[in-house]
Amino acid sequence: MEISGIISAIVIGIVIGVLGRLVLPGRQRIGVLWTIGVGILAALVGTAIAAALGVADSDGIDWIELLIQIGLAAVGVAALERIKGRR
Repeated sequence: MEISGIISAIVIGIVIGVLGRLVLPGRQRIGVLWTIGVGILAALVGTAIAAALGVADSDGIDWIELLIQIGLAAVGVAALERIKGRR
């Protein structure tokens, strides 16, 4: 993977992670790095799921893929909040 691919994955992870946190009500007690990590993971898994469903490469913006990624990020943030909240 090239440097530009790594940088774009981080930027996309930030956006997806923040959107995932915005979907959840209330305050989440996880840090920025955790949000980025969850966002990157959600973006990668969401892209794989969208490709498996056949909705990944359409003309224009892939809205279904984006919704899958945001949903996965929200689930990831909620799960991480629950895990970190037990401590």
